[in-house]
Amino acid sequence: MTKGAWVTLATNDEYAIGALVLGESLKKVQTQFDLHILITEQVSAPIKHQLGRVFNEVSVVNVLDSNDTVNLALIERPDLGITFTKLHCWRLTQYEKAVFLDADTLVLQNADELFEKPEFSAASDIGWPDCFNSGVFVFKPSQQTYQSLLKFALSNGSFDGGDQGQAFF
Repeated sequence: MTKGAWVTLATNDEYAIGALVLGESLKKVQTQFDLHILITEQVSAPIKHQLGRVFNEVSVVNVLDSNDTVNLALIERPDLGITFTKLHCWRLTQYEKAVFLDADTLVLQNADELFEKPEFSAASDIGWPDCFNSGVFVFKPSQQTYQSLLKFALSNGSFDGGDQGQAFF
């Protein structure tokens, strides 16, 4: 088992371009941890090849969509339904611990100390301070947690159609 990894997700080529910048920023700050990206089939072969040059691991996952068109319309973000796809990160059980970063984040200085934080660690969301922002979080991969999150999401849904586990954690 590998000690840890920075994990991100790209569901299309546009997000993959951001992920390439993120990966390069992590390398520039000399992280001591692996870089792992989850991608969907919507990422083209040429971009997937580029991702393989930056990330230690590239895993293809299926899209998980909240299909909550009503709440997504209320927040005017129909694209956020597929953010449930990031739940796949809990399946990366080859790592003891991981830090998830949205593909549109940029690391400006080494942040390896995040791996010392407990699961589940995340910052408050600026728009909803009683919720966490799922753009950066520390987690311990676990098939059991993944299954529990899926079950919870299917039975409880999402308060806004796009959040991933607010009430679970």
